[in-house]
Amino acid sequence: MPIKRIKASLTARKQNRDSQHFETTQYGKAIRALKGSHKGEKCFVIGNGPSLTAEDLNRLQDSGIPTFAMNRVFKFFPQTKWRPTYYISEDILILKDTIPDVEAIPSEITFIPVNLHWYENVDVKGAQYFWMDYNSELKESFELSLDCAHAVRCRGTVTSTCIQFAVYMGYTEIYLLGIDHNYSKSIDMNGNVVEDKSVKDYFVDNYDTDIKDQVVHDMRAPTLAFCDVEQLSRKLGTFRVYNATRGGKLEVFERVNFDEMIR
Repeated sequence: MPIKRIKASLTARKQNRDSQHFETTQYGKAIRALKGSHKGEKCFVIGNGPSLTAEDLNRLQDSGIPTFAMNRVFKFFPQTKWRPTYYISEDILILKDTIPDVEAIPSEITFIPVNLHWYENVDVKGAQYFWMDYNSELKESFELSLDCAHAVRCRGTVTSTCIQFAVYMGYTEIYLLGIDHNYSKSIDMNGNVVEDKSVKDYFVDNYDTDIKDQVVHDMRAPTLAFCDVEQLSRKLGTFRVYNATRGGKLEVFERVNFDEMIR
């Protein structure tokens, strides 16, 4: 057997072993150190919906409240002084052509699935890699991961990944902003394609022009994931998720007024 094939085989076996016991790897141990590190604190999870404004982000920056942000949020940077405390992306379509932009984000931690690092050659300098259980997308029950050092569960939206890390790090009040949960073309809970050309998808028009034809906004998995997060929060009683988004169609979580909350 050629040397290259032998090395590839050994690497694959090690990666398979590490994926099953990720908490024992150097990456997993680094994530374990984050457990409960912000116990009792509040944070925001920032979506990229059309309701997101530079003014609200600047007010968050001034407040000092930690924020999780995702995907192509860096397209908003020219309009605001705000920068996220934590950044997460788990989508190869997003990452494959934006690694320099991601590396330039001055976040305290940039979370990237090690799956993409190992199998898709995604190499983000300084990233904190975690094991993403992509198979959980196929399960009916979301089952929020309470051990991010071992695995984080995927369910159709990176917002749920942000929430899992927030809970793991001990944040007890998690507020959503810019999670409009509404797109110009999407698949509804009954599997029907729904179009509304009056709806904007993101905070900027050129957010996803390069991958627009490759992305289908299927609302079924994210909606069910949000429902399961809400149910788990009530069951455990250790955290709560609130929706501070201005408008939008996400009604799973209790609504709060952003202006009142930020004061």
